[in-house]
Amino acid sequence: MADIKIIADGLGFPEGPVWMADGSVILGEISGRKVTRVTPDGKKTEIGKAGGGPNGVATGPDGALYVCNNGGAVYNTTPSFLSTGPALDYKNGSIQRIDPRTGETRTLYTECNGHKLSAPNDIVFDRQGGFYFTDLGKRYAHHRDHGGLYYALPDGSSVTELVYPIVSPNGVGLSPDEKTVYVADTESSRIFAWDILAPGRVRHEPFPAPYGGRCVCGLPGFQRFDSLALEASGNICVATLVTGHITVIAPDGRVVRQVKMPDVYPTNICFGGPDLRTAYITLSASGQLAAMEWPEPGLKLNFMA
Repeated sequence: MADIKIIADGLGFPEGPVWMADGSVILGEISGRKVTRVTPDGKKTEIGKAGGGPNGVATGPDGALYVCNNGGAVYNTTPSFLSTGPALDYKNGSIQRIDPRTGETRTLYTECNGHKLSAPNDIVFDRQGGFYFTDLGKRYAHHRDHGGLYYALPDGSSVTELVYPIVSPNGVGLSPDEKTVYVADTESSRIFAWDILAPGRVRHEPFPAPYGGRCVCGLPGFQRFDSLALEASGNICVATLVTGHITVIAPDGRVVRQVKMPDVYPTNICFGGPDLRTAYITLSASGQLAAMEWPEPGLKLNFMA
């Protein structure tokens, strides 16, 4: 196991870390129902009033925070990392915009073409200023909602369904040339890819292509994929539940390496520091944010603040 520094603990199912230029990390606390800034010394401050279940977070072209909110869930464990169903006040999931300076919190999207958003999960902006996001779908006692891949504009004017249904789409990321969008499917433990024809348009391959995309890689045994980030080289770094790794996968499907985490539920990773060689990883079973030196630089995200 690599040397890992714990920056903060006591977080309620942390997810969606975003590194900021001042050295802080902003993340969602799903069971904590809030978006939190964590400074390098571990101090935690709530930003805005997200409520629900804030999951993926990204910085947009206007410097605001864009949040995938899954609408909330019930947590009966301590630490709170295993949900048993939707929260009692759950109505739908949403995409939110939070001004990091004032805390103003605004809901942008709750549906797409009359179909409600169930549990938005992860988000990534393209160079044009639009964003791709996944909807994981909500799990109930005897059934679950389908998930999907979407594209939206940050002004709240347009959201488009790109791929639907997908069993459990979680992490989403763009290749360095932005010609490919990757999605991690949790329950199948597979990475899928679609060619991007234009911003917000993807190529659908004919049957029997899974979901109209390409299966990049799958792992053996009981492993589950969560969220992801890319290295500058184009490798996909996907948080891997149960076995507790960050799995690094090349675009051709080769497993480059697996980096062991001190937690069975590492849920997400982002890159920061002046050379993007510091990996920040959310350890959700223990409610911690960790940092470690990474073998390769991460891919610089569009509109990093």
